[in-house]
Amino acid sequence: QVQLVESGGRLVQAGGSLRLSCAASGRTFSLYRMGWFRQAPGKEREFVAALRWNGFSTYYADSVKGRFTIFGDNTQNTAYLQMNSLKDEDTAVYYCAAMAKGYGDWRGANDYEYWGQGTQVTVSS
Repeated sequence: QVQLVESGGRLVQAGGSLRLSCAASGRTFSLYRMGWFRQAPGKEREFVAALRWNGFSTYYADSVKGRFTIFGDNTQNTAYLQMNSLKDEDTAVYYCAAMAKGYGDWRGANDYEYWGQGTQVTVSS
């Protein structure tokens, strides 16, 4: 069992920056990949970024490439999403997710076993 808690979401002006945190606890030794997803009002949950645990491999959705960076500190069991050059289109509830089975679609929400409660990011312009 893994528990995830996101934090850092808030109101921010367009063009600004924000860093989200995801603290993991429980059976963190079993984690294979950490990911970030988001869901805007009236839209389906979409993939944002993923990080291979115990490595440096990363993957980003096209909409955030060059603006967002995912990184983690596995000694602290924490993943981060650094968001720069924020746009109003980035407004959404952001969810941290974890994959433990060692395989799966890093873009697919259904392949992540554990989820945080979500943190609201609102970009104003």
